[in-house]
Amino acid sequence: MADSAGAPRPSSSVKLVLLGEAAVGKSSLVLRFVNNDFQENKEPTIGAAFLTQKCNLPTRTIKFEIWDTAGQERFASLAPMYYRNAQAALVVYDLTKPTSLIKAKHWVAELQRQASPGIVIALVGNKLDLTNASAAAAAGGNSEDEDEEGESGGVSGGGDESGDARKVSTDEAKTYAEEESLLFFETSAKTGHNVSEVFTAIANAIPETSLKSTRGPGASNAVSRGGDEQRVNLTGPRGDAAKDSCAC
Repeated sequence: MADSAGAPRPSSSVKLVLLGEAAVGKSSLVLRFVNNDFQENKEPTIGAAFLTQKCNLPTRTIKFEIWDTAGQERFASLAPMYYRNAQAALVVYDLTKPTSLIKAKHWVAELQRQASPGIVIALVGNKLDLTNASAAAAAGGNSEDEDEEGESGGVSGGGDESGDARKVSTDEAKTYAEEESLLFFETSAKTGHNVSEVFTAIANAIPETSLKSTRGPGASNAVSRGGDEQRVNLTGPRGDAAKDSCAC
């Protein structure tokens, strides 16, 4: 990629991690961003999944190296391995589930204590489509509570809470985000509303000084705990799940 003067556009890698309670739609947000796709009944993430996607800004290209972590509590102890050295984080909650915002605040506090200084954190309220009463009725409600990433996303704007499935007000979450100096978005992975905008805002917020020393994520092997499930075994910055295409 070259700029208007013909010089190569600077390109930098940014390690980004997604955190949040199970079933808030983390994997669906990534799938929408990377492949512009949505799967209604997506399988739960086991451990973590890795994908890449480029975001072209006017003066540079950002290559996101995305670690999508499992939200189930039994995988919580693995999270530090994935957010270590991350330059950005999406902390996701479900607009129809107040407890997911409580969990999101927990993750924000943990990142502020233990993640890299200066990490860019975006608080993302997902399933915005369910905040529209007619969309919620058409969808028959949210049936993916037991899945890691079953979700919807939406186009209804603003914070109208009358007659819909919204349980977390825009004002409440936005005020918290402002107090903690977080980026804030409400999204719908189902429709794609605001998804690319989240990643573009993060790309623009990464300091130049951070980009100069960028390295790929160095996650090591980890073993899932309990059950018969086996987590995705990812040992380096590239894997079979990696994708490279422009979505923003």
